[in-house]
Amino acid sequence: MHRLIALLAFSVAVALAVTIRAAADEGAPLERLATSDETRGWEGVGRLQLGSASFCTGALITERLVLTAAHCLFDGDTGARIPDAEIEFLAGWRDGRAEAYRGVRRSFPHPDYAHGSDVSVDRVAVDLAVLELDRPVRSSRIVPFATAEGLARGQEVSVVSYARDRANAPSLQETCHVLRRAEGVAVLSCSVDLGASGAPVFRLGASGPEIVSVVSAKGRSGEDDVALAPTFGLAFSEVMAQLDTAPPAVLNGGLARVQAPGGAAAAKPASGGGGAGGGGAGGGGASAKFLRP
Repeated sequence: MHRLIALLAFSVAVALAVTIRAAADEGAPLERLATSDETRGWEGVGRLQLGSASFCTGALITERLVLTAAHCLFDGDTGARIPDAEIEFLAGWRDGRAEAYRGVRRSFPHPDYAHGSDVSVDRVAVDLAVLELDRPVRSSRIVPFATAEGLARGQEVSVVSYARDRANAPSLQETCHVLRRAEGVAVLSCSVDLGASGAPVFRLGASGPEIVSVVSAKGRSGEDDVALAPTFGLAFSEVMAQLDTAPPAVLNGGLARVQAPGGAAAAKPASGGGGAGGGGAGGGGASAKFLRP
């Protein structure tokens, strides 16, 4: 609980101009995916358990790689890296059970991500990390998601996430919108909360949902809730490039390669609060308030 309070208190004003759509146009409400039928196709999204006191959201992009936000890998109180041995990916976690339980063998935050107290647009732009699991997830029920470049202003996207007060089942916001993108950051009308950090942002591609970003921060602009997400592109490529320079032992055992966006690739948690998801943007040139670990 002390960590949750600290996360709620952590905020900073950052100027970022954005045009906010009318509330009626912000998209569909959150829908709890409460049954196996409702979660079908989303099993590759999971709860990322971080030690004993917090969680984020992550998603499989290969049988052995999970994409999330870089700040999820850092302790919200001390700023220290959370040991990989204390991270667990719970694929399709719902009401006390997961489709697969996997530990983390190695984690790779973006090389330019520097965790600290100053939240900025520059930091959100590189708030990406990839986790190598200790064993591949091979199941006909759990299909990794393709990744793609594609966040344009006005575009419809969707988010699947876990968060505070909805930590025991995923929630889907089927339709929200890209309000603006600038400086490597997209401003979204999607609804996020503590724990939704790292949640995949999807667009509908030719073969199904494709991940085009992850949730980095939450906030408000005037009366509107907004979320911030990196725009992928070069930042995603730079995260993935670390896999090529990792020691050979990390790359063995079935680790698949993932192309940069534009070419698609195909336990038991402790209770507690989550790593925050979210960020905000100011409306009409006003300052914005960001909240996240």
